[in-house]
Amino acid sequence: MTRTAPQDPPGLDLTRLADWFASSVPGAAGGLTARLIAGGKSNLTYEVGDGRTTWVVRRPPLGHVLSTAHDMAREYRVMSALRATDVPVPATYALCSDTEVLGAPFYVMERVAGTAYRHAADLERLGPDRTRVISTRLVDTLAALHAVEPAAVGLADFGRPEGFLARQVSRWRRQLDASYCRDLPAADELHARLASAVPSGSAPGIVHGDYRLDNVLTDDRDRVAAVIDWEMATLGDPLTDLALLVLYQRLGRLVGEAVADASSAPGFLTEDEILERYAARSTQPLPPLGFHLGLAAFKLAAICEGIHYRHLRGQTVGPGFERLGEVSELLLDAGLTYLKEH
Repeated sequence: MTRTAPQDPPGLDLTRLADWFASSVPGAAGGLTARLIAGGKSNLTYEVGDGRTTWVVRRPPLGHVLSTAHDMAREYRVMSALRATDVPVPATYALCSDTEVLGAPFYVMERVAGTAYRHAADLERLGPDRTRVISTRLVDTLAALHAVEPAAVGLADFGRPEGFLARQVSRWRRQLDASYCRDLPAADELHARLASAVPSGSAPGIVHGDYRLDNVLTDDRDRVAAVIDWEMATLGDPLTDLALLVLYQRLGRLVGEAVADASSAPGFLTEDEILERYAARSTQPLPPLGFHLGLAAFKLAAICEGIHYRHLRGQTVGPGFERLGEVSELLLDAGLTYLKEH
């Protein structure tokens, strides 16, 4: 009986990859196998093994041409820099900038055992006590990240913290405009209010850009094993991370599984507890977060509207996508309310 050779995963030519692996990744042997473990519109993530060791390979989405949005070198650099800090990250092994290998830059990192909890049902199986521990450690890890001095880990030039908040307002306005398919008066109003009320910002630090529980791997002892998905990382106002974490919690309770709703599980820290825990571990006083919450809502609305735009054109399929147009409207209205808080 003739056996059919397994097909390469999309975007991963194993023959080309094996040659590069042998000369670039310490300890790698031949005979690589691979499977896609995360795909879609974000960076593609593969589990690659040689029968003895397993690694993770990350590359940009197929056909993507805007390297600034999926910069492999930035992800690789920030994780490499944080390796010696209190922020748990996967070990990094090699970065390939030669697009002749896979058609795009990519890098190799450690495969970290852990679970990325996304939905409340996943945490409910653990019970409220374990959920409280997990959410507490999530906040502690964010505070540890923001306590890292960028220059001390070689990241002094990792971004432009001056004018960061104003650039964020402009950036997400452009993202909304690029996905225009309907009039959204609340978007115009929220943008105008944000643009006219940009605060000076907090002391600059390393910003993850999309910090939430399902971008963290939690081990079987409920510890943070690794913070992952650093594709939006930069230097800027760390409170944008905290505000986005709070926003995900609010949104999870409002719309459930249309977004990551793990924070609605019994035992998860409340919003006040999150802010108190973070403030107790921060070296900076916690100012009012009204602007940052409004900006977080504007940013997430732009992301949801982009997915909604692609869904209407049949470019994105899957459960829950049909609700994201509704979610973006909800976010814009909420952002206007959040600006009045604190």
